[in-house]
Amino acid sequence: MNNWKFDTDGDVAIITWDMADRSMNVMTEEVIRELDAAVDKVLTDDSLKGAVITSAKSDMGGGVDLTMLANIKAQAAKEGGNVGEALFGFVWALHSLYRKIEVGGADPKTKKGGKVFAAATPGTALGGVFELLLGCHRRFAADNPKAKLGLPETLVGLFPGAGGTTRLVRMLGVMGAADYLLQGKLVNPKKAKAGMLIDEVVPQEELVSSAVAWVRDAKESDAVKPWDAKGFKLPGGAPYTPQGFPTFLGAIAMTHGKTAGVYPQTNAMLSAVYEGALVDMDNALKIEARWFTSVLMDPRSAAMIRSLFVNKQAIEKGARRPDVPDAKVKSVGIIGAGMMGAGIGFVSARAGIDVVLVDRDQEAADRGYATIEGLLDEGVKRKKVTEEAKAGILSKVNATSDYAALSGCDLIVEAVFEDPEIKAEVTQKVEAVIPKDAIFATNTSTLPITGLAEASARPDQFIGIHFFSPVHKMMLVEIIKGEKTGDLAVAKALDFVRQIKKTPIVVNDARFFYANRCIIPYLNEAMIMVGEGVNPSLIENAAKQLGMPVAPLQLTDETSLELGHRIMMATKAQMGDAYEASLADDVLLKLFESEGRAGRKNGKGFYDYDEKGKRQKLWPDLAKHFPHADEQPDFEEIQNRLILAQVLEAVRAKEEDVLVDIREGDVGAILGWGFAPWSGGPMSWIDLTGPKDVVAICDALEAKYGARFTAPALLKDIAAKGETFYGRFQPQQAAA
Repeated sequence: MNNWKFDTDGDVAIITWDMADRSMNVMTEEVIRELDAAVDKVLTDDSLKGAVITSAKSDMGGGVDLTMLANIKAQAAKEGGNVGEALFGFVWALHSLYRKIEVGGADPKTKKGGKVFAAATPGTALGGVFELLLGCHRRFAADNPKAKLGLPETLVGLFPGAGGTTRLVRMLGVMGAADYLLQGKLVNPKKAKAGMLIDEVVPQEELVSSAVAWVRDAKESDAVKPWDAKGFKLPGGAPYTPQGFPTFLGAIAMTHGKTAGVYPQTNAMLSAVYEGALVDMDNALKIEARWFTSVLMDPRSAAMIRSLFVNKQAIEKGARRPDVPDAKVKSVGIIGAGMMGAGIGFVSARAGIDVVLVDRDQEAADRGYATIEGLLDEGVKRKKVTEEAKAGILSKVNATSDYAALSGCDLIVEAVFEDPEIKAEVTQKVEAVIPKDAIFATNTSTLPITGLAEASARPDQFIGIHFFSPVHKMMLVEIIKGEKTGDLAVAKALDFVRQIKKTPIVVNDARFFYANRCIIPYLNEAMIMVGEGVNPSLIENAAKQLGMPVAPLQLTDETSLELGHRIMMATKAQMGDAYEASLADDVLLKLFESEGRAGRKNGKGFYDYDEKGKRQKLWPDLAKHFPHADEQPDFEEIQNRLILAQVLEAVRAKEEDVLVDIREGDVGAILGWGFAPWSGGPMSWIDLTGPKDVVAICDALEAKYGARFTAPALLKDIAAKGETFYGRFQPQQAAA
């Protein structure tokens, strides 16, 4: 066997997983075939009482290889076969294997005579690998606080479809399983045991021996899962019982409240749970496998998988990294110790990088240090950080007002106020003390990098690194190349972002770069509609039912109307007569300048907030300033305006070569501002909707609302030629 090692310890087999060509074990067709053969070997050997399934790596495994699923689809389509049949064949092979382990060769009628299987995971076990654990009779985990256990499939467009949905509901009941199934909640071993996902947490050195001892001492009854025993009842009640019916109604309401019904995987999972609860285990697994296959066949799920797994993984592995030697950061200097600078300092120190945090005086620098300490205290409070780890991270941070402390830094991240003159002054002060080969990065959300680089004596080592707020929570980092930015600067920025475990996209220089140039029209379109008299509740709900996690008026409050006002005024000043005012300006000026409503930061914006900053309801007086029109627009038209405000700007970014790789455009949109994840991103949304249909929607909106909805030439060309964005720019991705 290439992926498994088969040993025996007396009457117990030890089946050890170790893929030679992978740093992390994953489920592939070959892995499944080999494990199936090893299980058969256990079941047919009368000298063996059972087996322990474990891993030789530090982790058990990362799930099913989703790229392989795409290849199964592509191969079946290429050969003219039935794609659904091919996918179901793979899914059912995995189900059959896990069920074989679970039954253990017992007599189908009496359920007696089965052999026992224990799982022993040394670390992380996710998705289809965790479903393997669920199929075993006892689950052991090493006491490894960094390990993650759970079923994250829903986060990438799938649901646990290798028995995880059916087994978890039978173990925990519908509501008990909800967080793990619907939210993809991951937990460490101790929390997994508390949640009844794991049976035993043992020291690492005792992991396999503990599992072997359990198998050796297991009773005949240990080989029978509760749902295979006579009289089993679903925890919380089945859907047709008086106890279970309200539970299922609550689960459906909760799911639709969180997903707005736009995610195919959650709807399919609910169906698998409900229908599976009406039948025995074997039939329930068939139902789950069929629903899972239907999700794999859904274009929306395919788009999510492509963007949030295949493309994201390729980007994080360095798909756009220049071919230069390793450029990992040893010491980073951060200029500006405000919320943004402190956030960057926190994620850098947490990644083991030495941090020099500089501000105009020691008091300001100390406030930045206190912000980092506060974030760590929150981690300690939530038991995600130990006091020892907190002390180690803080020891990496040197908060100072002395620029000379930057002399040993190989990367600088400037995060001062968005003013070109201030940034220029800081650039020159920093370059006077840092090593000649150090890279200088400016954290700006709006100012063109090429212009800022004019203050630098080494523009080839000058680059933009745009972090999103709050830094410790947001996964996307936008790297911006100026006209003179060199390959080493790009590689340094990419390596740094990978070190701090974020996802980078690389774009070319232009006002607002990529993310903000798409976000701002989305927010503005909502404000334009408020100015037109569209009911704000209609706007917010239209966005939510598009699958936007945060509606536009709420997002404006979160980012602050003050920031929006500042960007508007700076853009006006820089563009002069070329600036085109809109109703959005009027709404912003009225709320911020006239009414002093800055958003969540001062407890009043489009929404009202309580004294703790919790959002309440839309500001009642908004309708006094912008009365609702007697005739409200069509709901679908509102949705089209909101989504096209983002999509068309993404297309223009590609057309103007600001966005080089459409994969980055899709991944960046989802991670950066939450663009309808179900769609796979702006380019995927066009492909799903159909380029010709998108052009037709644009033409109708342009006729009614003006040139901002004019379909870009690139979109028109793709539509006219019957192509798709992924078909033209990423043919291999399209095939997947």
